[in-house]
Amino acid sequence: MEIRHFRYFLAVARQRNFTRAAEQLGIAPPTLSRQIQDMETALGTRLFIRQQREVSLTEAGAALVQEAEATVRQFECAQRHAQRAGRGDIGHIELGYVASAVYGGVLQRQMQAFSQAFPDVSVNVRECAMAALPGAVADGRYDIGYVRSPMTLPDGVEAVRLDSEGFVLAVAQGSWLLGLKAIGCEHLQNETFILPEQISGTLHVAAQGGYAPRLGPQPGGLVAVLALVSLGQGVAVVPASVVGHVTLPNVLYRPIQGNDASSWLSLIHRRFEKAPAVARFIQQVKAGR
Repeated sequence: MEIRHFRYFLAVARQRNFTRAAEQLGIAPPTLSRQIQDMETALGTRLFIRQQREVSLTEAGAALVQEAEATVRQFECAQRHAQRAGRGDIGHIELGYVASAVYGGVLQRQMQAFSQAFPDVSVNVRECAMAALPGAVADGRYDIGYVRSPMTLPDGVEAVRLDSEGFVLAVAQGSWLLGLKAIGCEHLQNETFILPEQISGTLHVAAQGGYAPRLGPQPGGLVAVLALVSLGQGVAVVPASVVGHVTLPNVLYRPIQGNDASSWLSLIHRRFEKAPAVARFIQQVKAGR
């Protein structure tokens, strides 16, 4: 038997009449009658007592009604579930991000918009080391990631450019630099630079100042970088979005006069993404730029 047999059976059981049931189903009464007969033959028992104008359920037919209804409901539910998954309305996304994606509110805004549009897609969100994130997207450990660009990406991974911002200097309270009316790139020549994961800002500042930077440790995320600054281990060139969002004792932020370096957040993803829910997220981000 096929699912249509259960639908035909239920139509006759509800209408108690082959002609009315056939009209409801959009088929000819003789066709419906043959389908019910085939069903009875397959089951080895009669389902209906046929009378001149009306039919009634046999004991076997009455026992089948509830199970047939459950079978049809489950089948239709499976169809809807598959269709929704195919459209990207349901599914699961593994999302990695670097800390600066949350300081400026980019990740929060895009996650909120996506959750409102697709509430049945689950998103597992985890902070990840920026150096590891592109490779993790490429090999499928993450579906998408938020990184700070510019950076080199593996083959098969693309970036959607998002918010751009400049850099500021993180400096320890008590540093001689704070006595200057304005801190320029040239004033940092003899400073040790604590390196964030994205070092382009540091290198650009040194290039504008005309010197090779004295490079200190690269401890990881921005909070770890600022922790070393607070301990007097050096200065750090960090994204401007940390101002007002990351406050540590003994750390102050100052503009760098004449520095025109900038960086930007990017959403990275596999070039030929096949998962509908992930593709939905990427489409939404591109549409909202």
